[in-house]
Amino acid sequence: QRKMATASRNEKPVVTKPYVINELEAEANIPEVKNNTLSKGIIDYARYMIENYKDNYEAMARDEINYYQDTPKQIKRKIECYKSWYPAEYSALVDSMQLKMDTS
Repeated sequence: QRKMATASRNEKPVVTKPYVINELEAEANIPEVKNNTLSKGIIDYARYMIENYKDNYEAMARDEINYYQDTPKQIKRKIECYKSWYPAEYSALVDSMQLKMDTS
């Protein structure tokens, strides 16, 4: 490890490369971009469950597509995540289900 050069022991360290500090500060001040996304598998899983069972989480847990044997609470959490991260897609899904119900 290298130590910064100092004029004496009681003084603050002398910065020999201020551009490095400036670049790091500029990088640290950039706001973080959140990329909330779900995998294609979870999106398809949530859509399938909503299309077939609407909000019956107990029946979803017994479905054969539930490979990982998620509990009703785990399935509900995944669907809530899908609803919050893809609200437009979810509302389109619900609207299409309503159209199917109306035409039947």
